[in-house]
Amino acid sequence: MKCINKLHPRKVFPDKPWIGLLPLVVFLLFFACIGTVNAQGFLRVDGKRIVNEKGENVLLRGMGLGGWMLQEGYMLRVNREGQQHKIRQRIDSLVGTKRTQEFYDAWLANHTRKIDIDSMRAWGFNSVRLPMHYNLYTLPIEQEPVAGQNTWLEKGFAMTDSLLAWCRANKMYLILDLHAAPGGQGNDLNISDGDTSKPTLWESEANKQKMIALWRKLAARYVNEPWIGAYDIINEPNWGFADPLKDKNGTQEKGNAPLKQLLEDVTKAIREVDKKHIVIIEGNGWGNNYSGILPPWDNNMVLSFHKYWNKNDLASIQHILKAREQYSIPVWLGETGENSNVWFTEAIRLLESNNIGWAWWPLKKMGFNNPLEIKSNEAYNQILNYWSGMAGKPEPDNSYRGLMQLANSTRLENSIYHKDVIDAMMRQPFSAEAKPFRHHKIAASITIAAVDYDLGRNGVAYFDMDTADYRVSGQRGAGNKGRIYRNDGVDIRKDSTTNDGYFVSDIEKGEWLQYTVQVAKKGKYTISLQLASDTAGGRLSVLVNGNVVAKEVAVPQTGDTKNWQVQSIKNISLNAGTLVIRIYADAGSFNLKTIAFTKEQ
Repeated sequence: MKCINKLHPRKVFPDKPWIGLLPLVVFLLFFACIGTVNAQGFLRVDGKRIVNEKGENVLLRGMGLGGWMLQEGYMLRVNREGQQHKIRQRIDSLVGTKRTQEFYDAWLANHTRKIDIDSMRAWGFNSVRLPMHYNLYTLPIEQEPVAGQNTWLEKGFAMTDSLLAWCRANKMYLILDLHAAPGGQGNDLNISDGDTSKPTLWESEANKQKMIALWRKLAARYVNEPWIGAYDIINEPNWGFADPLKDKNGTQEKGNAPLKQLLEDVTKAIREVDKKHIVIIEGNGWGNNYSGILPPWDNNMVLSFHKYWNKNDLASIQHILKAREQYSIPVWLGETGENSNVWFTEAIRLLESNNIGWAWWPLKKMGFNNPLEIKSNEAYNQILNYWSGMAGKPEPDNSYRGLMQLANSTRLENSIYHKDVIDAMMRQPFSAEAKPFRHHKIAASITIAAVDYDLGRNGVAYFDMDTADYRVSGQRGAGNKGRIYRNDGVDIRKDSTTNDGYFVSDIEKGEWLQYTVQVAKKGKYTISLQLASDTAGGRLSVLVNGNVVAKEVAVPQTGDTKNWQVQSIKNISLNAGTLVIRIYADAGSFNLKTIAFTKEQ
C-alpha cells in the first residue's frame, strides 16, 4: 500500500481498547488506497474537481483541530461569555497571571501532538484543518509598538511548522484556516474570540490590513510546501453589512461587498508570493451566504460551505451543487459535525456520493460526539460551578490543580476514545454490516453491559426512534439523551448508584438492541436481564438469529428508574458458534443495564 504510511496500532494506542478494531483499520487503509483520496503533490483545481499533481480526483476526509489554538466556551463547558479572552480573564482572577500562562502553555503543548495526527491517519483521514487564532502569529493592533506595523510572533508559526511536519510524515494535507481574524469577523463572538470593547474586522482598516499581511506572510512561508492543501481565508464571517440590527449575522445579506473586497485583497496578497496553493473562500452567514460574492476571481479557488443540524438530503446541499455547476468551481464542506453517529453516516454518504470532501468538527472536546473526549475533574467542575453562579469561589491552589489536570487530559492517551464515532464516519457510510462493539464469548457464564451493543447503522445494530438533531430543518431531536459513552441514537445514562455503571434508558416501544456473541458450547441457557422501570406495562422479547425465543416478557415495575431487578428467562437453547441476540421492546418505558447468560446443568 504505497499511497499511505502504515501504522502499527499498538504504537499509536498503547494499552487502548481500540486495538480490537484492527480489522476496521485494515479496511480503512485498503479503502484509502483504492478510493479517490490519494495524496500526490500539490492540490489544485481542475474544473469542478480538486485533484493532485497526477490529475487524480482527491476527496478530502479531514478533521478540524477546534479548541487547540482557539478555545470556544462550549468545548470547555463554559456556558456564558465563552470567548477565549473572557475565559482567560476569569482564570487569571482565580489563579493569577503566572499560573494562567502555565495553563495555556500546557494546553497548547498537550492538545495536539504527533500521536493525534498519526492516529487520524490510522483511522482513515487524509487531511487536517487548522483553526488559527491570529494572536499566536502577530500582536493585536492595540498592542503594536508602532501603529500600522506588524510584530510577528514565533509561537504560531512554530506550532504550524510542527503540525505540518506531522502531516507530511503521514502524507496528509494541512489546510490553514483563519478562525479568529484580527478584531473578530462577526457577531457570533465565541468562534472568533470577539471583543465588543474593540473595533471588529469590519470596523477597522488596520485589522483588515493585519489580516492581509498575515496571509501574505503564511503564503510566503509555505509556498513550496506540497502538504499544505489550501488556504481557508476566513472562517464563518457573520456580519450584517446592510442591516446590522435585523440581520446581525448576515444570513440575508444581498451585497456582501466588504466581504468580497477583503477576500479579493487577501487573494491578491497570497498570489504575490504564492501561485501554487488553492485558496478557499467562505460566504457570509456562517459560511453559506454567497450573494454578491461570486463568480470566483481566481482559477485555483474552492468554494466552502458549512452544514449543521439539517437533513441529509439533496435539498440540503442543492445551493452548493448549483454554485458548483454555475461557476465550474469545486466545493468542500469545511466544517460540520456536532450531531449523532446516525447524522454523521448520513452526511458522509450524501457528500461523497456527490464528490464533496469534508472536514469534521472537532477532533476533541469535553463532549462525547467526537473521536476523542477530554475528561473533566472535580476541581475544574468546581470552577465551572463558580462561574455559573452555583457555588462560591474555589481556592486558588485547587483551581490551579484542576486547570493543569484539564490541560493534561487533552493528551490523546488521557482522552476517552469513541470508536463508535470513527466507525460511523469511516465504515458505516459504505457498509450496512453490524460489527461487535466488544468481544462477547459465552462459556459457562457472561454478563454483557447493555450499552455494549453492536456497532452499525440504526436499523442494523440497533433501532431507536430518536436518532439525530435536525433542528435547522424543523425536526428537533436529541440522539443519545444522556450524552455519554456512545453517540448513536440509543439513550445512555450513568448509574449514579455505582462507580462505573452505564445503562440504556428511555427504551420505547419498537426499539431494540443487538449483540453479536460467541457461544462456546451448545446447550440450555438462562438469560437474566437487569431492568428498572417506574411505570407498569413494559414488555420485551428475546430473539436469537431472528427467531423469537422468549416473547413479551413482563418488565417489573421497580419503583425507580435506577432501582434494578433481575428478570430471568430459563431454558433458552443456544447453538455453538456466532449468534446474534436481540432485545426487542414490545412495550416501552424501561431501562436495561446488563444481560447475563448462564449455562444450565
